[in-house]
Amino acid sequence: MTTPSPPPLNRGVLYAASAYVTWGIIPIFWKLLDHVGAVEIVVHRIVWTLIFAMAALAAWERLPKLWTALKNRDVLLALLASAVLIAINWGLFIWAVTVDRIIDTSLGYYINPLVSFVLGVVWLGERLTKLQLAAIALAVLGVVNQTVALGYLPWISLVLALSFGIYGLIRKTVAVESLEGLTIEAIILAPLSLAYICYMVASGQGAFMHVNLTTDALLILAGPLTAIPLLLFAAGARLVRLSTMGFLQYLAPSISLVIAVFLYDEPFTQTHAITFALIWSALALVSGEAIRRDRSARAAQRVESASPVISSNTP
Repeated sequence: MTTPSPPPLNRGVLYAASAYVTWGIIPIFWKLLDHVGAVEIVVHRIVWTLIFAMAALAAWERLPKLWTALKNRDVLLALLASAVLIAINWGLFIWAVTVDRIIDTSLGYYINPLVSFVLGVVWLGERLTKLQLAAIALAVLGVVNQTVALGYLPWISLVLALSFGIYGLIRKTVAVESLEGLTIEAIILAPLSLAYICYMVASGQGAFMHVNLTTDALLILAGPLTAIPLLLFAAGARLVRLSTMGFLQYLAPSISLVIAVFLYDEPFTQTHAITFALIWSALALVSGEAIRRDRSARAAQRVESASPVISSNTP
């Protein structure tokens, strides 16, 4: 007797949740490489991601889609911009993790959905609802609170939120699938990355091939750990409602926050508590609104499907 496969929605939640959980615990992986410079980690991440992604595309016979995208000038220009943004995002995130600033990265990815709302208004002409405006106001108060307490802008959080927000906006407007897009971004970044790796190996300054086999293996593993969660996310996004994805995306920064405080003993001060409370309140507002909209849309669909169909042949 064969075990029945789970329904598509359950599979979708499993895929998406797996992606976000992986992104949430990945600081533990980068911590294992805290003896390696952030730039060296990023360039290895780019090169090994390219190798893994190309192998995956070849295995799934999707290389023709990659070649088609590479011939499209508009796609290449857009992905050039997104490649630069994701390199900045990766570099800053890895550096922040290795210098015990995981809480700052968590705050950045909590802010990111709210940044996306603002970007949607500025670039896509979308309109904000009253609840979304209130949520953004709460987020601004959170940033102001953190700024006043620190004496400077929480720049790590803001740069991560902005870079990933703009990156997401670009990828949303480019007609290319997630794996092909990631591969092209890696192709764009690979020449300089590979040159840097070769220089560091030849000069004896880098960690790769100069520290130990464990370090070499971890640097190589950065490629699959970049591509696999993206594939899980893409598979889940096709099966899960947008409102559900909205909730699941908070898994990653929540897990990172717990890891920072309880595993690495990063200080979580009263200022942090107030800032995060304001951000969480903002996210609760927009998530609640998304749920209500989703329920209304599904109710309307049920009413429409239940309505009798009137034949055009009826006299």
